Amino acid sequence: MKLFVGLGNPGDKYAGNRHNIGFMAVDRIREDHGFAPWRAKFQGQVSEGKLDGEKVILLKPETFMNLSGQSVGEAMRFYKLDSTDVTVFHDELDLAPGKVKLKLGGGHAGHNGLRSIHQHISPHYARVRLGIGHPGHKDKVSPYVLSNFAKADQDWLDDVLRGVSDGAVHLVDDDNAKFTNAVARRVGPATSTKAAPAKPEPKPAETPAPPAEDERSPLQKLVDKFK
Repeated sequence: MKLFVGLGNPGDKYAGNRHNIGFMAVDRIREDHGFAPWRAKFQGQVSEGKLDGEKVILLKPETFMNLSGQSVGEAMRFYKLDSTDVTVFHDELDLAPGKVKLKLGGGHAGHNGLRSIHQHISPHYARVRLGIGHPGHKDKVSPYVLSNFAKADQDWLDDVLRGVSDGAVHLVDDDNAKFTNAVARRVGPATSTKAAPAKPEPKPAETPAPPAEDERSPLQKLVDKFK
């Protein structure tokens, strides 16, 4: 069993915020893969389904971002999961808009939702980092992440969410390379078409492959060490 956690803030006021891209990711997974309707549990919203034959719990904490770990910890304990069974989808200021990277363990880099999760379940979980870009100065970060995506962002945002949903089955199998390639198939072609229209095909497959290969071994080490 796996627990997929999307981070965000509850309520219509925040629904379109950059900070809520984690919510958007698990919403898309639920819709595309026929998961059950959302229901209230663990101080959040929960949906259950299967990916590649394995049970997956989707969770959107409704504690507000800074207390996300309370909800995640409660769900993890209820299902008797280890932290290595948890994957968190969250916004990432340090990645350009449209970039997606998988990280295994490590620090929270100042992200309040991750900081809370660290406190409640340890740092030993996987994160899907969904790039939203940086406003350029730390004083602008809060209003930036709590603002809605611009209309100009909608195309790449939809591609990213579709790619993450396509690749979700590979997260269940701990296959980082296939997850990264699934995202690249959605996001890569549009980017490469603008940069080099004559050669759009090779770039999506070539660009993500090196980091994916680098990350496969750390996940196995993480699972072996902490399970």
